[in-house]
Amino acid sequence: MRRGIRGAIATALVAGLALTATACGGGDGGGNTDSGGELSGTVTFWDTSNDAEKATYRKLAEGFQKEHPKVHVTYVNVPFGDANAKFKNAAGGNSGAPDVMRTEVAWTADFANLGYLAPLDGTPALDKTDDYLPQAVGSTKFKGKTYAAPQVIDTLGLFYNKKLLKDAGVEVPKSFADLATAAKKIKAKTGATALYLRGDDPYWFLPYLYGEGGNMVDARDKIVQIDDGAGVKAFKTLKDLVDSKAAITDATDGQENQLKALKDGTVAMAIDGPWDIEGARAGKAFKDKQNLGVAPVPAGSAAQGSPQGGWNLSVYAGSKNLRAAYAFVKYMSSAKVQQQTTEQLSLLPTRKSVYDVPAVKKNEMVKFFKPAVDGAVQRPWIAEGNSLFEPIKVQMNKVLTGAATPEQAAKATGDAYRKLLKDYK
Repeated sequence: MRRGIRGAIATALVAGLALTATACGGGDGGGNTDSGGELSGTVTFWDTSNDAEKATYRKLAEGFQKEHPKVHVTYVNVPFGDANAKFKNAAGGNSGAPDVMRTEVAWTADFANLGYLAPLDGTPALDKTDDYLPQAVGSTKFKGKTYAAPQVIDTLGLFYNKKLLKDAGVEVPKSFADLATAAKKIKAKTGATALYLRGDDPYWFLPYLYGEGGNMVDARDKIVQIDDGAGVKAFKTLKDLVDSKAAITDATDGQENQLKALKDGTVAMAIDGPWDIEGARAGKAFKDKQNLGVAPVPAGSAAQGSPQGGWNLSVYAGSKNLRAAYAFVKYMSSAKVQQQTTEQLSLLPTRKSVYDVPAVKKNEMVKFFKPAVDGAVQRPWIAEGNSLFEPIKVQMNKVLTGAATPEQAAKATGDAYRKLLKDYK
């Protein structure tokens, strides 16, 4: 799941952006084959990539159309924060859903549970499945069936401004305790705040939780874990970093504000993912692209961990052009296309073979993020997985504003989980 349950990307919905003059939307346009057996008709693709990525993904979609000239592809860029609800509304109302959607990894089981996705087992959409990273396949499965093809895999890392840390005379922090200690020196020597802390988005809570040896739930044994001692310590770490002024935060617009602060050099560090590499390098602080460093997410008092994220490609169960939709998924998840996205955007492929390509091997961000992905913590791939984040978001805000103690926040989150997951202890 590429941006986890991250805040809305500040992009406008480009509705009905046809890649050909004759394209029409929503899988409502015509047949699957012509007399020669070629693919034809319309495929509508909802892409959830951000501003720095969407031009690349549009060109990739155009590439499919060049290979299948009788298929008209309608590309629509949907802001991440709107995409989940928009798809559910369209699929649930049986009107306007895309043929193919770029789905965040936590959405796949949810959409499949609702009956909105077509199983891909035995279809052309799943090609060379042995080539996929094993950890990338987990989020595509639900109740024994496959509902997506893995496209991008990611996790979080610590982005840092090499010059600011050097000027402050501090090393890259290996733990949040190290970061808090270095913060005063960074401020005194450079004027920058040590860390931008994403207080608006619960996905960013997970490194703090994992760092204390905790987790949200144990899906196998059906046990709620977030309200144990590790959960309390995680909330406390957030509060302490902000109260000590080692970190700044916002209740909203964290994606935009964090990236701006990093680009402008007003913060020395930010926890972020590979999707923001190109965005960060566009800022004045990184005119020298080598000034952007990436390190593992700082550890807590018990461990070090970061969530596995990424993006899948799913087919709408109600598509009127399933053959073309399957072919589009096969193309967009192919080794060739994954290599292109890595070369142009530094996004991590889900296919093992792509990591052997020289251009991918030498990509400095792949060099860091691949080991980080290999060690990332898999989240529970359950239908309610996406819903586990909202209670965290509510309690993060309460802790950071002083409306709740870490103990109260952990308990309230656990209570909310047990209401959501009726058979969990």
